[in-house]
Amino acid sequence: MFSKDKKSTGGETTSTISTLLGRDTVIEGTLTFKETIRVDGRIKGSVRSEKGTLIIGEHADLEADIQVGVAIVRGKVNGRLDAAQRIEIHAPAKVNGDIRSPSVAIDSGVVFNGHCVMERPETTQTKASPAAPATAASSPTDQKVSKKL
Repeated sequence: MFSKDKKSTGGETTSTISTLLGRDTVIEGTLTFKETIRVDGRIKGSVRSEKGTLIIGEHADLEADIQVGVAIVRGKVNGRLDAAQRIEIHAPAKVNGDIRSPSVAIDSGVVFNGHCVMERPETTQTKASPAAPATAASSPTDQKVSKKL
């Protein structure tokens, strides 16, 4: 919808905003999107996107359960915030609720009340590592040795 490039400021990466919800926008319910959306209005309910980027402007007020790919917060959030890739919280943001992401950045001047959980996505190698000692003991070579004994 919009093809406006944003310059990098305060940790934001350059991105194209596909949807802009202005200051007078009020949404109650579930907002779903795929690309990058900037919210400067009010949302009460939930915000969902598997890989999308949610930019919460300074004048935004969200009372929502949020699950997105990337969250960049400068406004007010009351509720849970989950991001698959990263969360950036910049002043003058106010976040009341739990946040979860593998990468979290919180600037000085931010008000944050809640729990923060940073989890890295598990890889197949990480999952196989704990089982490696048990697997090594039952390798074909070890089985042949134990049969000879």
